[in-house]
Amino acid sequence: MPKITFIQPDGSEQVVEAEPGVTLMESAKMNDVPGIEAECGGACACATCHVYVDDAWREKTGKPSQMEEDMLDFAFDVREQSRLSCQIKLTPELDGLVVRVPAKQF
Repeated sequence: MPKITFIQPDGSEQVVEAEPGVTLMESAKMNDVPGIEAECGGACACATCHVYVDDAWREKTGKPSQMEEDMLDFAFDVREQSRLSCQIKLTPELDGLVVRVPAKQF
């Protein structure tokens, strides 16, 4: 099972074990990660599951689709590392993934 590290704006870390095949957002919600609101439930229809993917993992998580980029327009403090966690499917290859939770989602 992939282990994912969520880093909060204050620097605190939460490591969770995820089931392969679920999304990063689903894993965050199942493990009560603060700051991941996911108001649309993973339909890529909001930007409340916004995260910053650590630079070392950006290639492995891939680039956002056009639909995801359009939704990121609604996120706060969008950066080059920004992704919607509902659009990152977890695989064994993402074991060790590190993401940062933004200071606010909207």
